Amino acid sequence: MKKIFITILFAAVALSGCKKYLDIKPKGYTIPEYYDDYVKLLNGQSLTGVSAVYPNFLTDDLQTGVDKDINSSANYTTYALYKRNLYEFQHGAIMEDGQVDPFYEAAYANIFTYNTVINNVEKVLDATDAKKLQLKAEAQVGRAFEYFNLVNAYAVHYDPATASTDLGVPIVLTENILTPYKRNTVAEVYQLIQSDLAEALPHLGATAPHKFRPTKGVGFAFLSKLNLYMGNYTEALKNVNEALKLNSDLIDYSIYGTKKSTWDRVHYMEGTTVVPFPDVQNSKETVWARVSSGSSSHLFAEVYASKDLLDTYKADLAADAVDKRFSLFFLDGKSELGSTIVTFPGRVLWAAYVNFNVGLSTPELLLIAAESEARVGSKDKALDHLNTLRNARIVGNKPLVAATKDDALKIALDERRREMPFLGITRLVDLKRLNKDPRFAKTVTHVNGTQTYTLAPNDLRYVLPIPPKVLALNPGIPVYTR
Repeated sequence: MKKIFITILFAAVALSGCKKYLDIKPKGYTIPEYYDDYVKLLNGQSLTGVSAVYPNFLTDDLQTGVDKDINSSANYTTYALYKRNLYEFQHGAIMEDGQVDPFYEAAYANIFTYNTVINNVEKVLDATDAKKLQLKAEAQVGRAFEYFNLVNAYAVHYDPATASTDLGVPIVLTENILTPYKRNTVAEVYQLIQSDLAEALPHLGATAPHKFRPTKGVGFAFLSKLNLYMGNYTEALKNVNEALKLNSDLIDYSIYGTKKSTWDRVHYMEGTTVVPFPDVQNSKETVWARVSSGSSSHLFAEVYASKDLLDTYKADLAADAVDKRFSLFFLDGKSELGSTIVTFPGRVLWAAYVNFNVGLSTPELLLIAAESEARVGSKDKALDHLNTLRNARIVGNKPLVAATKDDALKIALDERRREMPFLGITRLVDLKRLNKDPRFAKTVTHVNGTQTYTLAPNDLRYVLPIPPKVLALNPGIPVYTR
C-alpha cells in the first residue's frame, strides 16, 4: 500500500484551519487500494481519541485549586488560559489566537479518515460485498459519534422547535479537503447521525476483533443515547433494552482497593492477589472503547470535587454503606501519591488514574434505561436498573425506594452524575439538556478566592466557541454570541 496512514491523519488535523475549514492538501495523498488498507485505517490509534475533558471546567462538578495550591497540578495560575476562561464563564473566545483546540481539530481529523473509508471501501476488488459493507458501517458509526460529540459541545442542545435554525457544526462528507463547507444546523447534524446509524446497523457484526471496533450492540447503544439526548425516551428505552441483551456485564468494585505511594493507587484487587483495574479495551463493561483525545485527556490531581458533587455522593447512601466510586477515585483531604504526603483538609481531589471509557459502556446503558423507564415506563424497573448498578459499586448497598416516577427520575439523574464524573463532555451535555426542564434547571456557581462566577440556565456560554484559529481564516462563519 502507498504511504497513506500517517499523511492522511496528520494532514487531517488541519481540518479546522484555513479556508473552507481546511488547510493544506496532504502530500502524497493516495486512496488505499486494498481491503486490508481500510482495515488498518480503522485500526489507527488516533481514531480511539474522542471528545475532551476540558469542557468540565464549565460544569458544577469541579472546584479548581487556589493560587499556589499545595497540589502543584491544581495551581490555579498554572492552568491553561482556556480552562480558566471556562471556569470564570468568560464571554467570547476561550482559546488564544492560533491555538489548537484538541477537541475540535481532533474530531475533524478523525472524520477525514472515516470519510475515506465510507466513500471508497466499496470500490476494492479483494473482499466480499458483505465485508466491505461491514467496514463501511463501522466507519459510519465512528463518523456519527464524532459529530454527536461536536454538535453537543459546539452548539445549543437539541430542541425540535429550534433545531432547524440553531447553529450546529460543519458537515464534511468527503475526503477532498478543498471542498467548500458551511456551518450546518443542529437538525442537519442530527439527521446525518441518524442516517449514518440507520444505514450502518444492518451491516454491523455481532462481534469485533477488539473493543475499539463497533458491533451491532454498539449500534443499539448509540441509538439509545442519541434518543435520550433528543428527548425521545420511548425510542431510547427500546434501543437500550436491545443493547442490554447483548452487553450487561459489570465490574464488581468491592474487590478493588487502593495502594499508597504509587500513581496507580486505585487499581488493585484486595487480598493476596494483586490485579490491575482493567483497561478500557479489557473491561467487561466496555461496549465500545474510546478514550479522551488531545493533551487535555484527563484531569487527575488537577481539580477538586465541588461541594455540589460531594453532596450527590452522600445522597441515597445507607449509613453503613461505602460507595467505592468515591473511595477508589477521590482523595479526601490527603494525598500519598509518590513519596510525599500532602494534606488539603476539607477538600477532595479527583485522582482516579483510570483511563475511563468515553465511548459506550454497560453502566451508562443501565442509567439510560433507568432514566427512560422513570420518564415513560415503570418506576420499579427504573429502580431495578439502578440497584443493579449500585450493587456493583456500593458495599452494603440498600435497595432504593421511590414513591413516584419523578422521585425515581431524580435518583436516576443523581446516579448518572455519581457514576460518570469528569467523563468527557457528559456532565456538560446533561446540564444543557436538563436546563430545558424547569424541574432540573440550575445556576452553576464557581468560586476562586474572593471571586464568584455564575452561569444561568441556557446561557450561551454553555456552548463551546469555534476556535479563533478557524474564525481568523473564515470571517464569514456564523457564531453564537456568548
